[in-house]
Amino acid sequence: MPKKGNAQVWAEYLIARSVFGAFSLLPRKAAVSLGFGVGRLGFKVLGGLRKVALKNLRLAYPEMDEQERNRIACGTFENLGRILGEVSQFAKLKPESIREFVDFEFNDEISELYKKIKAERRGVLITTGHLGNWELLVTAFAILYEPISYLARPLDNPKIEQMTLDIRTRFGNKPINKTHSAMTAISKLRDGEILGILADVNAHPKEGVFVPFFGMPACTTSGAAMIAIRANALILPAFCVWDEVKKKYKFVHGPVLEPVNTGDRKADIVATTAAYTAEIEKIIREYPEQWTWIHKRWKTQPKGERDPYRS
Repeated sequence: MPKKGNAQVWAEYLIARSVFGAFSLLPRKAAVSLGFGVGRLGFKVLGGLRKVALKNLRLAYPEMDEQERNRIACGTFENLGRILGEVSQFAKLKPESIREFVDFEFNDEISELYKKIKAERRGVLITTGHLGNWELLVTAFAILYEPISYLARPLDNPKIEQMTLDIRTRFGNKPINKTHSAMTAISKLRDGEILGILADVNAHPKEGVFVPFFGMPACTTSGAAMIAIRANALILPAFCVWDEVKKKYKFVHGPVLEPVNTGDRKADIVATTAAYTAEIEKIIREYPEQWTWIHKRWKTQPKGERDPYRS
């Protein structure tokens, strides 16, 4: 990707800064409501992204009627708007007030696990994704429990990247550049730390393995499984989702997974990736309108198979 010129960098930054600045002037509930409305408008006017969302929903739910697919697709846009509204408020976020809209109380299983890993200094890899509010997941965890490290690829605009870093690291979370960072991630897990990774996006064939996802082969990053295996870290699929009944975000998760480690590294990576991907799918099925269906999740196909997004 060609490097952006200085004028383009500044233009993009000023737009992003202006939008966040305008939202940040509002009270939280007003900012979230406005973001929700912007998302709903986006569903109507962003035809290309709407088309991708509906295509994905046809692939994932072939039995579903079109009206329900449209409802879920609209929910995707609304959820992205909700994230915009919430993240715009992070600069004003106070640790003492976060429990007003976030419920991250651990159940008995996770409470015992948390105590155990702290005592044994065993690392935990949180495999999360673009479901609910992934930005609030790491921020709320840092406030309520402890800061964590997270793997992320830097944005191609350095000024927007710095703005994003300021938001994400305010409460002590630490970014790790996703490129060529395996040893750093492994080291942190071996030291008993918690590491988060977004593990639900389409991967290049050189960086991923094919595992089932909604009944179809999906090329999924192999890095998470490789890191967990080499660090002997536990894997916890976990998310921060909006509970419309309680009007709060809550911590939802799948079962704690041990990485597969038979000695056959390639097979172990596939099996481990398949295991956590299956748990991610289960949680998406519970909250389908909060997953980012506008991403071309099945674009990379096994050799000889047709790209499903081509007309």
